[in-house]
Amino acid sequence: MFVRMISGTVKPGTVAEGIAIFKDSIVPAMKEQPGFISTTLLVNESESKFISLSHWETEADMQAGEAGGYHQAQVAKIAKLLTAPPANEHFEVAAQA
Repeated sequence: MFVRMISGTVKPGTVAEGIAIFKDSIVPAMKEQPGFISTTLLVNESESKFISLSHWETEADMQAGEAGGYHQAQVAKIAKLLTAPPANEHFEVAAQA
């Protein structure tokens, strides 16, 4: 299993709006992607920070969305809330309990 981690900071007071966009628009789009397993959104409202973790069956599935424009389209949905471009990292799950 592979994980894409996206982290960043949103403008103060926009965390709730970002959560709504994530739930109502980004998650449904994720569910349509081949190899998608699950996602988790972590927020620190007092610091306006977020981490999005999406789990994928294979590395190829995870990377296909970036090559095909899916990933960029999802980031664009929250772009107006961001203070800077979010960090995008990839990981392989080594252990899970």
